[in-house]
Amino acid sequence: MSFLDGKCTRLFLILGGFFVANAIVAEVIGVKIFSLEKTIGIAPVELNILGENFSFNLTAGVLLWPVVFVMTDIINEYFGIKGVRFLSFMAAILIAYTFIIFQGAIHLTPAGFWVGNYGNQNIQNADDAYRVILGQGSWIIIGSLTAFLLGQFLDVFIFHRIKKITGEKAVWLRATGSTVISQFIDSFVVLFIAFYIGPRVSQNQGMPWGLGLVMTICVGNYIYKFIIAVLMTPVIYLVHSIIDKYLGRGLAATMKREAML
Repeated sequence: MSFLDGKCTRLFLILGGFFVANAIVAEVIGVKIFSLEKTIGIAPVELNILGENFSFNLTAGVLLWPVVFVMTDIINEYFGIKGVRFLSFMAAILIAYTFIIFQGAIHLTPAGFWVGNYGNQNIQNADDAYRVILGQGSWIIIGSLTAFLLGQFLDVFIFHRIKKITGEKAVWLRATGSTVISQFIDSFVVLFIAFYIGPRVSQNQGMPWGLGLVMTICVGNYIYKFIIAVLMTPVIYLVHSIIDKYLGRGLAATMKREAML
């Protein structure tokens, strides 16, 4: 009998694979800052925060981080703290590995025709573009990994504290509540380390952002994540229903009890 025949094992591999893949992709695409308002075709919000004009200029990673944190709560529900901790460390190691491989690829000498082909698309130097997009600075990587791990462990802690109080009731409270709190930490830590602290410590990390700019993007990121986390609450119930049906009520209940130990 193969170990893959067990429903618990297959479920852990499916949830874990989706969790890790989303975490890595979110880190890679997060280098891009985009305008939410212009993307959906509305006028930018204009508020003043710490002397900076506030609008929803977000890192592209916000498209996936709410999914990652929701996946954390689902894994937490069935596999407990040990399951989330294992996947969080594995994701962090693989994210670091990804950026190490990027550095190796960046230093490969490009073929002349490859650089020339992109000239037809108004890209003056494809190798420079490749380096700038994939070669994120060390402080960006440090900030991302620190924020990710802090957010994950805080999410797990809050989730279990709420569940000990509410029991099996109020899935929305422990899932959404833990997510919106942990994402607050995640949203601020990564940008402060990557763009405010890092460049002031290392001169080769680019120009540091001002406090006002960091705060405006942090606030925008968090508001977006908060709204998406709330909107995804019905999805959490749907996924729970699918998993319970797949496992069977008895096995699902047993896994949930053991996850709290």
